[in-house]
Amino acid sequence: MEILILGGTALLGRAIAHAALDRGHAVTCVARGSLSAPNGATFISADRDDDNALALVASRSWAAVIDVSRQPGQVRRAVSDLSTRHWVFISSSNVYADFSTIEQDENAQLRPPFQGEVMEDMSTYGEAKVACENAIRASDSSATIVRSGLIGGPGDWSGRTGYWPWRFANPSGEDVIVPDDPDFPCALIDVRDLASWVITAAEQHLDATVNATGPTVPFHEVIATAARVTNSAAQPRAVPAAKLAELEIGSWMGPASLPLWIDDPAWRGFATLNTDRARVAGLVTRPLEDTLRDALAYENQRTEPRQAGLSDEQEQRVRAALDQASA
Repeated sequence: MEILILGGTALLGRAIAHAALDRGHAVTCVARGSLSAPNGATFISADRDDDNALALVASRSWAAVIDVSRQPGQVRRAVSDLSTRHWVFISSSNVYADFSTIEQDENAQLRPPFQGEVMEDMSTYGEAKVACENAIRASDSSATIVRSGLIGGPGDWSGRTGYWPWRFANPSGEDVIVPDDPDFPCALIDVRDLASWVITAAEQHLDATVNATGPTVPFHEVIATAARVTNSAAQPRAVPAAKLAELEIGSWMGPASLPLWIDDPAWRGFATLNTDRARVAGLVTRPLEDTLRDALAYENQRTEPRQAGLSDEQEQRVRAALDQASA
């Protein structure tokens, strides 16, 4: 197959390109920036905000086009300019309107579509992805809409999946600060598993909207797995959410945060999805242990700053406050 990837140089797009090449497909990647496509793929540098960005790939018909964009205008332009027998659009679980439900399926209520061409900031990310989905469905071709959950594993620049194994491997004290919410439902999908299944969907011309993430596991299992893959002697030290808030420690992502956890009942199901439809269609996910082990290997050689977790100084500040309160 001749596959066009609109992207192909960042975390997921690059993994998709690798998966396609490994199966013997011819791959062309269109992306902007300084990153290059994987060896074996044709790379075309273009800024998709430019009306003529797709001119070099618009004259041929593609067996499949895979798009990872979050900008409705870019997706509408791609649908208008390109010829393909099948689309695969990488959407997000952020399209859903409510996250209080655990493992909601593809029929759950969506956010209203974004009205406009350009999403200015991440506050309207879910709405923008809904608009992108609608643009893909308006094409004359079959389409796989992939509503992905949290993507992790090697290359996770955010550090959300790598933080916990890295922290157990590099403790700042005798224990590791964790939120006191052991049953919080967690789920993530290894980028390599998602990429492989995206190519399967393209090969099969799967015409469906499908959730894609890993199995739901309680937070304490994530922590235990992170400790196990590092053979760490450090023990988790559970801190109540109220105390973490008092100490200005956040959740999920960002400076001074504890990843994979959210202290809000309305968001308790955020990471989880019902993936029955995807698994029937061939999605296979590897054990969490393998993903965390490989995420740790990436953390050990990364050069860019981590976007989630606590620094040694931040964790020591929390530990000191707890020790002082109990003295």
